[in-house]
Amino acid sequence: MKHEACFICGAEIIYKSESELMKCDICGQEFESNAACANSHFVCDVCHQAEGVEFIENACLNSKEKDPFKLASLIMNHQSIKLHGPEHHFLVPAVMLTTYYNFIGDSDKIKPSLAKAKKRSANVLGGFCGFYGTCGAGMGNGIFLSIVLNSNPLSGDEYSTVNMITGKTLIKVAEAGGPRCCKRNTFIAMETAVEFLKQKFDLELPLSDIKCKFSFAIKECKFTDCNYYE
Repeated sequence: MKHEACFICGAEIIYKSESELMKCDICGQEFESNAACANSHFVCDVCHQAEGVEFIENACLNSKEKDPFKLASLIMNHQSIKLHGPEHHFLVPAVMLTTYYNFIGDSDKIKPSLAKAKKRSANVLGGFCGFYGTCGAGMGNGIFLSIVLNSNPLSGDEYSTVNMITGKTLIKVAEAGGPRCCKRNTFIAMETAVEFLKQKFDLELPLSDIKCKFSFAIKECKFTDCNYYE
């Protein structure tokens, strides 16, 4: 079965311009959604990302990695991580928090920080990029830095900084163009975060040369028009 296909029958996922009330075929709860498969099966975001989110958290908790791409690659190659989906909204802040705290030698902060990122990213719905104009991976950078800086709505410089990193990421996502690709946008987010940390805090995390290994499986892949195509 394709990673982006329906969990129930393997059919293609169809996105609609208007949301409607749908019953999840796994948990049985009803949700407003724009997406169902060609055979009308619907799987809610919670069920879609459950196994993947758990794996991301466990992988990060047990990692000493300081290179975001190396850690993200390890995670994304696991069978629980779909080609596309809201688990990527947690993947970005989880990877950045883990590598950041490993890099500065403060790994004791990883566990509580991941718990915060997991809770916050759960509020970022699938399809945010196309339906809200705000990519979840870009928001992941904001979640990452808001936790590091302990930012809140009444913060001063921290408020500006966390919105700045999100804004810079979203601009690069927009420049890359559609259709959506959760792998590409995750790579963009990590590159932007590493660049931002260097410029803003003079802190340079190691980052391997990013090459995508998922092009063969993504039917909407832009191939040579993507900066990460190999």
